[in-house]
Amino acid sequence: MKPLNWGILGLGNIASSFATTFASEDAKLYAAGSRSIEKAAEFAEKHGIEKAYGSYDELIADPEVDVVYIATPHSHHADLILKSLEHGKHVLCEKAITVDNHELEAGMALAKEKGLILAEAMTIYHMPLYKKLKNIMASGSLGKLKMIQVSFGSLKEADPTNRFFNKEIAGGALLDIGTYALSFARFFLSSQPKEILTTMNFFETGVDEQANVIMKNADDELATVAFTFRAKMPKQGIVAFENGYLTVLDFPRADEATLTHPDGTVEKIQAGDTLQALNYEIAHMNEMIRTKTDNSSIELTHDVMEIMDTLREKWNN
Repeated sequence: MKPLNWGILGLGNIASSFATTFASEDAKLYAAGSRSIEKAAEFAEKHGIEKAYGSYDELIADPEVDVVYIATPHSHHADLILKSLEHGKHVLCEKAITVDNHELEAGMALAKEKGLILAEAMTIYHMPLYKKLKNIMASGSLGKLKMIQVSFGSLKEADPTNRFFNKEIAGGALLDIGTYALSFARFFLSSQPKEILTTMNFFETGVDEQANVIMKNADDELATVAFTFRAKMPKQGIVAFENGYLTVLDFPRADEATLTHPDGTVEKIQAGDTLQALNYEIAHMNEMIRTKTDNSSIELTHDVMEIMDTLREKWNN
């Protein structure tokens, strides 16, 4: 079976990590695309990549490329997703997959029309630990899910010129780190929240700097989410059931969780390897393409984007 040829669009830090760790018997890293041919050539040489392109459009047009990994700033994602799909490429796109749900739904509709896979590189949806935790939940041993608490704090330098605070390229905490926290909550919730309360502080450039969110779904499950760009907080998720609670530290790429029982005893749960986080995304993408498996993760992505749209509407942002 011919290996799937992957191409990378955008050659920043996450793309470098992706290329450095890329390991698959079912695929190879075939092409690198940048707006600079010099940068693309340097990147390709460093990572042993066959093709280097000095424009995104050239890589997308290459008939040998099967899958496009989009690692540009998220303000450019929607355009590149649609172009890639139009050229018959499967797409794995970094988070946040698009700026809003209108953009995402356009991509989802085109992927469906073309019979292609569109997925978000949200590690939570691809790490083995989360599949194991979902199986434990499904067993019923923990009883009914009651409440979820998630926090994510990143201390960014208060530099108005930095992309994190630049409103013109969709900066702000929500699309950068809030999407992780909301994805964690939505992954475990039995259904999409329908009641959402929130409060937010603006940064001086007009983007969201930090926020608190309270959500409730039709199953009476509650989730509280807090994220900030100007204070360090643990990347921690707690999922509380009638018969105990799960704690996941450093949750975006976690390979370990603890289950605390009502009597206080603690059980360790392990699966996967944090260092292989990006390869789990690659393997999952390859599997969906090869087997034409239904891509349920894109529905979670859609739900999270819907929540984020609701939050910004409430913030008038």
